[in-house]
Amino acid sequence: MLTMTKIYLSSPHMSGLEQAYVNDAFETNWIAPLGPHVDGFEHAIESYLETDCHAAVLSSGTASIHLALMLLGVGKGDEVLCQSFTFSASANPITYQGATPVFIDSETDTWNLCPELLETAIKDRMKQYKKPKAIIAVHLYGMPYKADAINAIAKKYDIPVIEDSAEALGSTYFGQKCGTLSDIGILSFNGNKIITTSGGGALIVKNPVLKQRAVFLSTQARDEAPHYEHSSIGYNYRMSNVLAGIGRGQMEVLEERVNARRANYLFYKTHLSKFDGIHFLPEPKGFYANRWLTCVTFDTFEQREAVRNALLEEAIESRPLWKPMHLQPVFKEAVSFTNGVSEQLFNQGLCLPSGSNLTQHDLNRVLQIISNTLSL
Repeated sequence: MLTMTKIYLSSPHMSGLEQAYVNDAFETNWIAPLGPHVDGFEHAIESYLETDCHAAVLSSGTASIHLALMLLGVGKGDEVLCQSFTFSASANPITYQGATPVFIDSETDTWNLCPELLETAIKDRMKQYKKPKAIIAVHLYGMPYKADAINAIAKKYDIPVIEDSAEALGSTYFGQKCGTLSDIGILSFNGNKIITTSGGGALIVKNPVLKQRAVFLSTQARDEAPHYEHSSIGYNYRMSNVLAGIGRGQMEVLEERVNARRANYLFYKTHLSKFDGIHFLPEPKGFYANRWLTCVTFDTFEQREAVRNALLEEAIESRPLWKPMHLQPVFKEAVSFTNGVSEQLFNQGLCLPSGSNLTQHDLNRVLQIISNTLSL
């Protein structure tokens, strides 16, 4: 009996360049969460972002959001405005700080945070409760959010913005790299991201003092002393030198990975747009998406499920778009400002296999199954 080769949604893609850095870490015994590859990875990120910024590499994107909230002074009793249409890691760190998330729906041009609803929410919370402490906006699936509009509203009410670029390394907004568009940026290097360190993330700040504070908090907040002295609560969030070595090798092929992901999107769009009932999200003028995942929407839930199940039967992984946070059981008590956009996207949207290591045979196989299903 022949076993079908599984096609994953977005699997890690090693180049081979990583091995030399990892070998060096072992040969020099730099295995701890500090060392030359940690510094080198941070410098590579800063150089790539082409802006006056400072990167602190950490254990995950989630840890990066958590520390960003801490740097902004978010604490118990505060409210943080958060894009609802996102992965739970965007929202969970709010609760780590004893704060409360307030969820805001999306707009249709980018599927990201709706500026109009954002301002409505700010006015409401200032009237009903108090001014929100921070805003978390997400570049979903690598598509930049409307940074100019979001930043203008945030500045109007003097509320800092955390730019969740976990899915958007390699994307740009009017020529500026995502991760550098707002007050504090975060990146993710999880195994399914555009480049990976197995697990990992980075905090992007504009002030070296903030980086120093983030590194302090991420290494158990140890005070200067010959013994272990702690005057603050700290966390074990720093990236190891071994994983940073993987990151250095991955940074060398980042542009190739972006090009491959965008080519996947173009392939699907070219061959599937002829079918009624399937739709692709175009880039607005000035937006450049890394197309981390190629996402499509269907006219109905039934069409979406027919395609998803047909792929599943052939050992091909696909996934519905994110279930909005305001619909998640864990956040059922949270305040939300909705317009129906994210709920419709969840019901009718699907992420297609998008890895940069997909072969032409893989893509043709996915295409054939979707085409057959839509032709029924």
